[in-house]
Amino acid sequence: MASERLHQTLRRFRKSAEPLTAAPPGEVDLGPGSTFEALLDQRMCSLEAAVGELKERVNGLIFLVVGAALVQVVLRLVL
Repeated sequence: MASERLHQTLRRFRKSAEPLTAAPPGEVDLGPGSTFEALLDQRMCSLEAAVGELKERVNGLIFLVVGAALVQVVLRLVL
């Protein structure tokens, strides 16, 4: 009798553990599977934005240094 109650409880647990929304057949669910994955995705997006901004700043500094060097070369040739 106790084992039958255990089996019934386990069956109910399995049914409730099934995902609420499943992707239709032939489609892949690309959404986050857990809260951790959603937070990780958000942090990665903000990290990508920060790296993009840093890349723009470094490129600006490189062009500034190259431009200053070219101006110095032109000034030495002209003067």
